[in-house]
Amino acid sequence: MNAQIERKTTKIKKAFFTLAGTFFVCLAAIGVVLPILPTTPFLLLAAACYIKGSERMNYWLNNNKLFGGYLRNYREGRGISAKGKIFTLCVLWATMLYAVIFLTSVLVYQVVMLVVPLGVTIHLVRIPTYSKPKAE
Repeated sequence: MNAQIERKTTKIKKAFFTLAGTFFVCLAAIGVVLPILPTTPFLLLAAACYIKGSERMNYWLNNNKLFGGYLRNYREGRGISAKGKIFTLCVLWATMLYAVIFLTSVLVYQVVMLVVPLGVTIHLVRIPTYSKPKAE
């Protein structure tokens, strides 16, 4: 009886971690186009959840065209490409400046909407810049 309960508990835990991992991948995907939402922490959380929940989903995430290389480079300490940093910072600042200028006139909101991208910018600049090794 205990073994049966343990198997059910294990299945429920695996299902929970797989579902949580999928939720975090969705947030990371939204973060790719919505600069205020960070992509990397959600990818790392998804990877951790998939490790505990599903070998198949973990394999998929690490070999995914959109996230796989990004995740590997970050996890191995190589960083983010210069192109990725520039794109992210341009979209981030364009979005935030647009919001500050056209979407709100409340000073507190405007300050927060400028402090957040400043923090993201500092974080991105401090991450190593990855460049592909040149073929000889």
